Amino acid sequence: MIRNNVARRGFLLSAAGVGAGAVLAGCTSNERSADGEQQPAGDRADNTEPGQPVTIGFSAPAADHGWMAAMTINARESAGRYSDVTLEATEGTNDVNQQIAQVESLINNDVDVLVVLPFDGKALTPVGRRAMDRGIPVINVDRIFDTPLAYRTWIGGDNYRMGVNAGNYIAERLKADNVRDPVIGEVAGIDSLPLTQERSKGFADALSTHGFRVGPRVAAEFTPQTGQEQTANLLQSAPDLDALWNHDDDQGIGVVAAIEAAGRDDFFLVGGAGSRNMMDLIKADSGPVKATVLYSPSMASSALSMARLLGQNKGLSDLAEHEIPSEITTYSAVVTKDNVDSYLDVGFDS
Repeated sequence: MIRNNVARRGFLLSAAGVGAGAVLAGCTSNERSADGEQQPAGDRADNTEPGQPVTIGFSAPAADHGWMAAMTINARESAGRYSDVTLEATEGTNDVNQQIAQVESLINNDVDVLVVLPFDGKALTPVGRRAMDRGIPVINVDRIFDTPLAYRTWIGGDNYRMGVNAGNYIAERLKADNVRDPVIGEVAGIDSLPLTQERSKGFADALSTHGFRVGPRVAAEFTPQTGQEQTANLLQSAPDLDALWNHDDDQGIGVVAAIEAAGRDDFFLVGGAGSRNMMDLIKADSGPVKATVLYSPSMASSALSMARLLGQNKGLSDLAEHEIPSEITTYSAVVTKDNVDSYLDVGFDS
């Protein structure tokens, strides 16, 4: 499945990249108006004012790299915007058993809603089901549980479309430059992970629609060190290169370092995830980085905002439905020099 992630990424409800707070600011209740008239669907009163107090439990893996750190930061900041929200956040851990124990503790504390980004979705599924069975709605973030019985709502990124959008951007840019038979490289993440497989498939599928194909390819491990090592290997084997897609902006720090160390300026680079570091390079437009494809950690902000609404039995004002959706797949917008300023608010530090 596209959403069966073991390692990653973001939330933007549309390509416009509106911040999570703005997207969810108009979330509303399903009530009649003061005069008793039924309000039109999707035309409910503003609900940004404080409402029923809600205690939200939050659990995520250790903040051991930029994207994951941003997930926790965004969740805390989102909760802090609401005077009616009390956040009970556990310490991030990559120990599956410890995270299970932490979530069980939140359940025993009778939190109103749980927001869980599991280190391992399969392993955390039973504790998610226990919460749901106790009547505690669970928002499952990014790495999906094995069954919908373990969560009320899932929110996460679209890995396949991330690859598609990267491939389309590269192909269209090369065509605009009249490059007929380009050599297009790829620095993937961990090949054994479904998310990497989906990103690579989307990338290859998109290129093929333009009559192009993926050329030299290496896999790294989502770290700057492995990004630099594997990119150095790729560059040594590819004296000719027109474009390169790197799946992850955290490992992208090493990718850029390898390009600079090799003194290569014959191709352009597209990143993945949407770090502030890469956005700054895109804006400067003085090096190889010309774009990045979002998989934004702002999904955590949106998860907290939706948890508040679930605790208050409310929905989203911009939707006719009275309930929070059961699934929200975020969009992987392409950030370029032309639009980077509108996406800086969701950039994260690598």
